[in-house]
Amino acid sequence: MNEHPALRYERKVADTTFGVDVDGTFTGYASLFGKADLARDVVERGAFARSLARRGAGGIRMLYQHDPNEPIGTWIEVREDERGLFVRGRLTNGVGRPREVRELMRSGALDGLSIGFRTVRSRKDASSGVRRILEADLWEISIVTFPMLPEARVESVKRAMGRLPSIREFERWLTRDVKLTRAEARAVITRGFSALVRERDATRFTEARLAERIRRATRIISNKESGHDES
Repeated sequence: MNEHPALRYERKVADTTFGVDVDGTFTGYASLFGKADLARDVVERGAFARSLARRGAGGIRMLYQHDPNEPIGTWIEVREDERGLFVRGRLTNGVGRPREVRELMRSGALDGLSIGFRTVRSRKDASSGVRRILEADLWEISIVTFPMLPEARVESVKRAMGRLPSIREFERWLTRDVKLTRAEARAVITRGFSALVRERDATRFTEARLAERIRRATRIISNKESGHDES
């Protein structure tokens, strides 16, 4: 094939919710497997495997709004897991644009991740119209404004001196990632957040285990308020 790869360059945007460490480090998911985005595309597990083996994290650029003239940091880790494309990156300190991006991320004004890639292999489902991306040549991952895949988010942030999230950040995580209602999230925060702050070794639990502990705590609180005990 003589066609230049850039002519088939595609982008997929993932909605995110995150903070950022003072050194500009953050982690999360740039793509989720098996989830249809707003363009009715689904990235399948293993789609990035060959590209990652060939390029590694160092060969994938971190850009601002997909602009090749706006590199803003480096990806330290990019890998597939059971859920999707996990990324860990660091914004470059001492440079104007990354400094602006860091502040926008902290304020919640900028909360998207987008992958830039070339589709190598895909299959379209004639009945649903969904295109399944089986192999993608990943070139870059950008921090962007508008989301296309609402389920994908940055889920954990490396914080200076082990700082725990603010109450606002914690409530947002409870409602968006743990799927609690706002009332349930506030109940956990007002009755259980102080205990979590004291339990500074909570990071030894996986996110799934921590989420289950929070759900269980919420059920216990709800049952006690209604006069019932959970066995």
